[in-house]
Amino acid sequence: MLWTWALPVFPAEKAAPLNQLSKMEIEEGWKLLFDGKSLEGWRSYRKPDAPTKGWVVENGTLHLQPKSGVGDLVSTGKFRDFDLRWEWKLADKANNGLKYFVNEDRLGAPGPEYQMIDDTTSPNAKSSTASLYDVLPPLADKELRPPGVWNSSRILVKGNRVEHWLNGKLALAYELGSAELKVALAQSKFKDAKGFGEKFSGPIMLTEHHDETWYRNIKILELPNQ
Repeated sequence: MLWTWALPVFPAEKAAPLNQLSKMEIEEGWKLLFDGKSLEGWRSYRKPDAPTKGWVVENGTLHLQPKSGVGDLVSTGKFRDFDLRWEWKLADKANNGLKYFVNEDRLGAPGPEYQMIDDTTSPNAKSSTASLYDVLPPLADKELRPPGVWNSSRILVKGNRVEHWLNGKLALAYELGSAELKVALAQSKFKDAKGFGEKFSGPIMLTEHHDETWYRNIKILELPNQ
């Protein structure tokens, strides 16, 4: 008699729903910045309304179309101490960023930037993914996924400490007002931007660097001001 063995069949892993908060997150006070259906809660930089092109909502993602020239997108809400998390992916050789502590009156240098870029095109570590763009580099052992693959990022601001996370690992931490930050700013392109790198309540910005980018699951937890 011949015996045959069948491989066990496991149910397919159910993907987490996009752009939704869990019951626990809602109880903790998390808020969605992108609902997956519209640009509600966002507007064009230095304008009162959301753009009608360039930033397109499709299949539960916020899609920045390439070479649209539409300009940057900012949240209607302002944030000071917070835990911000989002997922993103880039086209090949693309470059983009997310800014915080944004001051819309400071043209050319509205706020510090969490860099998102195809690192194969980055000229140095201070302009690579998860850096404080042009100011401080991330850790060398960060885990960046290639273009076309989703990454997860996090910015945590608590008191004077700011953390940049990438795919579940701390990639950069710095102290607002520290000697290290002041020296790094003095050596950056932002050295003459008054108030750059100082903490205050401001919107979140998704930059438009002409390259194709996708976002989803953008959420934020406001923390007590410190």
